[in-house]
Amino acid sequence: MISVLETAEARMAVFPVSVAFYHEAGRLGLIGEDVELLEGVLFKKMAKSPLHQSLARKLQRLLEKMLPSGFFVDRECPITCARSEPEPDVAVFAGTIEDYAHQHPTTAELVIEIAISTQQRDRSKVAIYAEAGVKEYWLIEPEAGTTTLFSQPQVGSYAEQRVFNAQEKATSSLFPALSVTLAELMA
Repeated sequence: MISVLETAEARMAVFPVSVAFYHEAGRLGLIGEDVELLEGVLFKKMAKSPLHQSLARKLQRLLEKMLPSGFFVDRECPITCARSEPEPDVAVFAGTIEDYAHQHPTTAELVIEIAISTQQRDRSKVAIYAEAGVKEYWLIEPEAGTTTLFSQPQVGSYAEQRVFNAQEKATSSLFPALSVTLAELMA
């Protein structure tokens, strides 16, 4: 950890970055693609493990097979929010890819984060995704053996939260064909 950030006083004095500043800094090459903006703070993204990549690919393929027309799936696509621009591991968006040729989406139907070494950071995204109106957020934690489904977004939170163990089938309320156990994904 950066020692200067160890005190609450120092953390309170961190200079917040706007989404516009983040975009301009990226355009000018001042920050790399290994950075994510969350609640006005720049975070270095974690390296993706083989397990993380495998689960993300499996989920992407599963979603691509079952999505109705008018929706598409993408991986690590930025979602531009008021003070954040998270890049979820897998997300389902309404519309077509062409709809976002000139701007990033501002919400998603479904977002999936796979938390292997980022559990706390991905849990903090609950408020960000809820504020953005993401209808359903799945937090998959392979090491804990759980999948948490958040649905019914409200201001800063979700009205419903359900936790499934690795053997329990998690089913999307938006896309009921997405029904899977963590154990099946890990196989």
